[in-house]
Amino acid sequence: MSTSTRTVSSWFAGASAAAVTLAAVGTQCGAPEPQPRVAVPPSAARPASVDGRAGVEAWRVVYGVLQHPRCANCHPAGDVPLQGDRMQPHMQNVQRGPDGHGLYAMRCDACHQPHNLPGAHQPPGAPSWHLPHPDMPLVFVGRSSGELCRQLKDRARNGGKTPEQIFEHMASEKLVLWGWDPGEGRAPVPTPHPELVRALRIWIDSDCACPD
Repeated sequence: MSTSTRTVSSWFAGASAAAVTLAAVGTQCGAPEPQPRVAVPPSAARPASVDGRAGVEAWRVVYGVLQHPRCANCHPAGDVPLQGDRMQPHMQNVQRGPDGHGLYAMRCDACHQPHNLPGAHQPPGAPSWHLPHPDMPLVFVGRSSGELCRQLKDRARNGGKTPEQIFEHMASEKLVLWGWDPGEGRAPVPTPHPELVRALRIWIDSDCACPD
């Protein structure tokens, strides 16, 4: 083997060893592991085209879900979250806070764990329990169907989300999925989640058509 050949071989061997070492160091230093994703139902496949009338009809399904207490309680008009099926102001004077996760000692995760606690009168739970950020509080409560439709598709008023990001949020976000498994003593969203996903797909593919 020539000197140049041995040099190139040595370089590749060293690069491979370095890559293995870097990978090991990244693991040892606590590099985040990939988070499992909730599969979107096959029924969410995109149709070829959707007209505005079909989009508006699909939106009616989406609007009905967003107005349910499991969704609307965390999207109030003010800075106080709502609770219960009667959508009453949260006890203990809980506030939205500067980041949507509560204020001072009354942080959301002080009571709301990543899962439901057993018992009808225990705090419900899901990962990252919070309200929308106060800079862009997407309000569901008190919005008509047309008002909420136009707000949801407006990136200046929906938290900066594209339609596809909205779809991903409603289709697979664990905090959203909690609405169908809210724990003992709380009514789940009556519209099946796959039905919501289908309707949301149709609405988005209609260019987010809104009722008048």
